[in-house]
Amino acid sequence: MLKIAILASGSGSNTESLVRYFEQSDVARVNLIVTNNPKAGVIERANRLNVSIEVFSPRRESDTLLTTLKEQADLVLLAGYLQKIPKEWTLAFSGRMLNIHPALLPNFGGKGMYGIHVHRAVSESGVNETGITIHLVNESYDEGAIIAQYGVEIEPGSIPETIEASVRELELEYYGPTVEGWIEQIALNN
Repeated sequence: MLKIAILASGSGSNTESLVRYFEQSDVARVNLIVTNNPKAGVIERANRLNVSIEVFSPRRESDTLLTTLKEQADLVLLAGYLQKIPKEWTLAFSGRMLNIHPALLPNFGGKGMYGIHVHRAVSESGVNETGITIHLVNESYDEGAIIAQYGVEIEPGSIPETIEASVRELELEYYGPTVEGWIEQIALNN
Protein backbone atom coordinates (compact mmCIF):
# COMPACT_ATOMS: atom_id res chain seq x y z
CA MET A 1 0.00 0.00 0.00
CA LEU A 2 1.57 3.27 -1.14
CA LYS A 3 1.55 6.30 1.13
CA ILE A 4 0.35 9.58 -0.39
CA ALA A 5 1.12 13.11 0.80
CA ILE A 6 -0.99 15.96 -0.54
CA LEU A 7 0.26 19.54 -0.82
CA ALA A 8 -2.52 22.15 -0.69
CA SER A 9 -2.84 25.89 -0.06
CA GLY A 10 -6.59 26.56 -0.12
CA SER A 11 -9.96 25.25 0.95
CA GLY A 12 -9.08 21.62 0.32
CA SER A 13 -12.02 20.37 -1.75
CA ASN A 14 -9.72 18.35 -4.02
CA THR A 15 -7.78 17.15 -1.00
CA GLU A 16 -10.92 15.90 0.71
CA SER A 17 -12.03 14.19 -2.49
CA LEU A 18 -8.66 12.43 -2.75
CA VAL A 19 -8.68 11.33 0.90
CA ARG A 20 -12.18 9.90 0.55
CA TYR A 21 -11.37 8.22 -2.76
CA PHE A 22 -8.23 6.51 -1.45
CA GLU A 23 -10.01 5.33 1.71
CA GLN A 24 -11.61 2.78 -0.64
CA SER A 25 -8.44 1.96 -2.61
CA ASP A 26 -6.39 -1.21 -2.47
CA VAL A 27 -3.25 0.51 -3.79
CA ALA A 28 -2.72 3.70 -1.76
CA ARG A 29 -3.83 5.82 1.21
CA VAL A 30 -3.45 9.50 2.01
CA ASN A 31 -1.51 9.69 5.26
CA LEU A 32 -0.24 13.28 5.23
CA ILE A 33 -1.55 16.68 4.14
CA VAL A 34 0.85 19.61 3.94
CA THR A 35 0.02 23.30 3.61
CA ASN A 36 2.06 26.46 3.39
CA ASN A 37 -0.95 28.55 4.45
CA PRO A 38 -1.72 28.67 8.19
CA LYS A 39 -5.24 29.95 7.40
CA ALA A 40 -6.08 27.36 4.72
CA GLY A 41 -9.42 25.58 4.94
CA VAL A 42 -7.59 22.33 4.20
CA ILE A 43 -6.39 22.32 7.84
CA GLU A 44 -9.94 21.96 9.17
CA ARG A 45 -10.68 19.31 6.55
CA ALA A 46 -7.57 17.32 7.48
CA ASN A 47 -8.54 17.39 11.15
CA ARG A 48 -12.11 16.32 10.35
CA LEU A 49 -10.79 13.50 8.12
CA ASN A 50 -8.27 12.38 10.78
CA VAL A 51 -5.30 12.82 8.45
CA SER A 52 -2.02 14.23 9.75
CA ILE A 53 -1.51 17.87 8.78
CA GLU A 54 1.77 19.79 8.57
CA VAL A 55 1.77 23.60 8.31
CA PHE A 56 5.14 24.92 7.22
CA SER A 57 6.94 28.03 6.01
CA PRO A 58 8.46 27.34 2.55
CA ARG A 59 11.29 29.83 3.15
CA ARG A 60 12.36 28.49 6.53
CA GLU A 61 11.36 24.84 6.62
CA SER A 62 11.72 23.49 3.08
CA ASP A 63 14.56 21.06 3.90
CA THR A 64 12.83 19.81 7.04
CA LEU A 65 9.61 19.21 5.15
CA LEU A 66 11.43 17.36 2.38
CA THR A 67 12.83 14.99 5.01
CA THR A 68 9.30 14.46 6.37
CA LEU A 69 7.94 13.79 2.88
CA LYS A 70 10.70 11.26 2.15
CA GLU A 71 9.91 9.46 5.42
CA GLN A 72 6.11 9.52 5.14
CA ALA A 73 5.25 9.44 1.43
CA ASP A 74 5.84 7.29 -1.62
CA LEU A 75 3.89 9.67 -3.84
CA VAL A 76 3.12 13.41 -3.60
CA LEU A 77 -0.01 14.96 -5.09
CA LEU A 78 -0.49 18.70 -5.53
CA ALA A 79 -4.06 19.88 -5.03
CA GLY A 80 -4.19 23.65 -5.29
CA TYR A 81 -0.70 24.13 -3.90
CA LEU A 82 0.33 27.70 -4.73
CA GLN A 83 4.10 27.61 -4.35
CA LYS A 84 6.77 26.69 -6.85
CA ILE A 85 8.13 23.27 -5.98
CA PRO A 86 11.83 23.44 -5.09
CA LYS A 87 14.19 21.58 -7.41
CA GLU A 88 15.33 19.37 -4.51
CA TRP A 89 11.75 18.17 -4.09
CA THR A 90 11.26 17.44 -7.79
CA LEU A 91 14.50 15.46 -7.81
CA ALA A 92 13.61 13.52 -4.65
CA PHE A 93 10.16 12.63 -6.03
CA SER A 94 11.03 12.43 -9.72
CA GLY A 95 8.26 10.50 -11.45
CA ARG A 96 6.33 10.34 -8.15
CA MET A 97 4.88 13.86 -7.87
CA LEU A 98 1.69 14.79 -9.73
CA ASN A 99 -0.31 17.97 -10.13
CA ILE A 100 -3.79 18.78 -11.37
CA HIS A 101 -4.03 21.92 -13.50
CA PRO A 102 -7.42 23.57 -14.24
CA ALA A 103 -6.95 23.83 -18.03
CA LEU A 104 -5.88 21.75 -20.99
CA LEU A 105 -2.11 22.18 -21.02
CA PRO A 106 0.00 23.41 -22.68
CA ASN A 107 -2.60 26.18 -23.01
CA PHE A 108 -3.21 28.43 -20.02
CA GLY A 109 -0.28 27.14 -17.98
CA GLY A 110 2.84 28.64 -16.47
CA LYS A 111 3.72 31.09 -13.70
CA GLY A 112 0.70 32.92 -12.33
CA MET A 113 -1.78 30.60 -14.05
CA TYR A 114 -3.79 29.12 -11.20
CA GLY A 115 -7.38 29.23 -10.01
CA ILE A 116 -9.53 32.09 -11.26
CA HIS A 117 -6.59 33.52 -13.26
CA VAL A 118 -6.72 30.46 -15.52
CA HIS A 119 -10.49 30.63 -15.90
CA ARG A 120 -10.35 34.36 -16.70
CA ALA A 121 -7.75 33.68 -19.43
CA VAL A 122 -9.90 30.86 -20.82
CA SER A 123 -12.93 33.17 -20.86
CA GLU A 124 -11.06 35.98 -22.59
CA SER A 125 -9.62 33.64 -25.21
CA GLY A 126 -13.05 32.68 -26.55
CA VAL A 127 -12.35 28.93 -26.67
CA ASN A 128 -15.29 26.53 -26.49
CA GLU A 129 -13.53 23.81 -24.47
CA THR A 130 -11.46 23.71 -21.31
CA GLY A 131 -10.75 21.02 -18.76
CA ILE A 132 -8.11 19.58 -16.49
CA THR A 133 -4.64 18.19 -16.94
CA ILE A 134 -3.05 15.71 -14.56
CA HIS A 135 0.71 15.78 -15.05
CA LEU A 136 4.03 14.93 -13.48
CA VAL A 137 5.76 17.79 -11.69
CA ASN A 138 9.20 18.95 -12.73
CA GLU A 139 11.20 22.10 -12.03
CA SER A 140 9.13 24.22 -14.47
CA TYR A 141 5.55 25.38 -13.98
CA ASP A 142 3.07 23.04 -15.70
CA GLU A 143 5.62 21.43 -18.05
CA GLY A 144 5.84 17.88 -16.67
CA ALA A 145 4.72 14.88 -18.72
CA ILE A 146 0.95 14.72 -19.11
CA ILE A 147 -0.72 11.69 -17.53
CA ALA A 148 -4.31 12.49 -18.57
CA GLN A 149 -6.60 15.28 -19.74
CA TYR A 150 -10.36 15.61 -19.46
CA GLY A 151 -12.32 18.28 -21.29
CA VAL A 152 -15.64 20.04 -20.95
CA GLU A 153 -17.43 22.21 -23.49
CA ILE A 154 -18.12 25.79 -22.49
CA GLU A 155 -19.80 28.76 -24.08
CA PRO A 156 -17.10 31.04 -25.51
CA GLY A 157 -16.73 34.03 -23.21
CA SER A 158 -18.45 32.39 -20.23
CA ILE A 159 -17.80 34.14 -16.95
CA PRO A 160 -14.78 32.74 -15.10
CA GLU A 161 -16.87 31.50 -12.16
CA THR A 162 -19.03 29.38 -14.48
CA ILE A 163 -15.93 27.91 -16.09
CA GLU A 164 -14.46 27.26 -12.65
CA ALA A 165 -17.57 25.32 -11.56
CA SER A 166 -17.42 23.08 -14.65
CA VAL A 167 -13.71 22.45 -14.19
CA ARG A 168 -14.14 21.72 -10.47
CA GLU A 169 -16.59 18.92 -11.31
CA LEU A 170 -13.93 17.32 -13.52
CA GLU A 171 -11.29 17.68 -10.82
CA LEU A 172 -13.42 16.00 -8.17
CA GLU A 173 -14.49 13.22 -10.53
CA TYR A 174 -11.20 12.32 -12.18
CA TYR A 175 -8.16 13.13 -10.01
CA GLY A 176 -8.40 10.14 -7.64
CA PRO A 177 -9.27 7.48 -10.24
CA THR A 178 -6.61 8.77 -12.64
CA VAL A 179 -3.91 8.66 -9.96
CA GLU A 180 -4.99 5.16 -8.90
CA GLY A 181 -4.94 3.93 -12.51
CA TRP A 182 -1.53 5.52 -13.03
CA ILE A 183 -0.19 3.77 -9.90
CA GLU A 184 -1.56 0.43 -11.11
CA GLN A 185 -0.03 0.96 -14.58
CA ILE A 186 3.36 1.78 -13.06
CA ALA A 187 3.16 -1.35 -10.89
CA LEU A 188 2.37 -3.49 -13.93
CA ASN A 189 5.43 -2.13 -15.75
CA ASN A 190 7.82 -2.84 -12.86
